[in-house]
Amino acid sequence: MLKLHFAETWNELHHLLIMESLGGDRHWIDRFIAQHVAVAYYWVVVLTYMLFPSYAYYLMELIEGHAYHTYDEYLKTYEAQLKAQRAPQVAINFYRDGDLYMFDEVQTAPDHEFRRPKVNNLYDVFVNIRDDECEHVKTMVALQKPEARLTFKSPHTVFEAIAAIAEGEASLQDATRSLITDKPD
Repeated sequence: MLKLHFAETWNELHHLLIMESLGGDRHWIDRFIAQHVAVAYYWVVVLTYMLFPSYAYYLMELIEGHAYHTYDEYLKTYEAQLKAQRAPQVAINFYRDGDLYMFDEVQTAPDHEFRRPKVNNLYDVFVNIRDDECEHVKTMVALQKPEARLTFKSPHTVFEAIAAIAEGEASLQDATRSLITDKPD
């Protein structure tokens, strides 16, 4: 669980780095307000989690859902302008060229079909951020369930990879045995 929460935090950090690279940190008042709201928000979530963990995840689900819809609306409104602008290097590094280990940890696909986003322009960057927010919503919904700790597994777990390989080898051996014993006369 801790790994998942760290991966979510890592993802959100990169959203902030992308916004800063676009000039979101230019004015001191913006930084001041954002930092103080973030600290207050953090403590609200911590206190809520201490008293009612599922409500804290529900609050996060609502916030992430709002972020998803906000980005989606922004993409629809400014599609042409965004497609005409280059993607910032920090976004290229995070979504395409960097170490995607932590990015993969946030994905909720049960079969570990990882999303490999394109980053050709600023539109793609905002699509990726919007889609990340959707992944965060899915995670927050899942974490509200009592059995959440039992259902979350890292896509990079060595034991799962070994089990999948062993299962594949067993299936291959069974198929080979079947071919040998079922050969026509």
